[in-house]
Amino acid sequence: MSWLPKSPKARRRLWVVAAVAPVLALAVGLSLFAMRDNVTFFFSPSEASAEKAPAGRVVRLGGLVEAGSVVHDGSGQVAFVVTDNVATTRVVYRGDLPDLFREGQGVVAQGAFQPDRSFRATQVLAKHDETYMPREVADSLKAKGEWRPDAGSTYPGGAADAS
Repeated sequence: MSWLPKSPKARRRLWVVAAVAPVLALAVGLSLFAMRDNVTFFFSPSEASAEKAPAGRVVRLGGLVEAGSVVHDGSGQVAFVVTDNVATTRVVYRGDLPDLFREGQGVVAQGAFQPDRSFRATQVLAKHDETYMPREVADSLKAKGEWRPDAGSTYPGGAADAS
């Protein structure tokens, strides 16, 4: 046992650390395991591949509602297409859409992809005024080079877009 410290005080500290470290690691591991279902990732239609957003996993899909794509059926189900001007994804939602939901406007839908790669939304969020777009959607459009802000465009919180 030449690797143990010679001092009894240092040896005691080493045993305390050796006993506490696995307990702490187990607590952190269990906490992360319990929270894994509470993490919701954001994707644009062009980023939502089968590998990144597998079927059945809850994610957020954001982009612009494609003009002419909104279809209401008699049972309260709405289908529309979300695009980032690179790719499109069909979204199906049952329920009432937000009052400000319109074609050509930014939208974020939370739900899961189906095996056929259509998106079943459980919640649809629309912009709340004429100059607002969710930060994730705006950042995604900027990254793709599709961002065309109007004068006075704002991010959440009311800060004017500086770019």
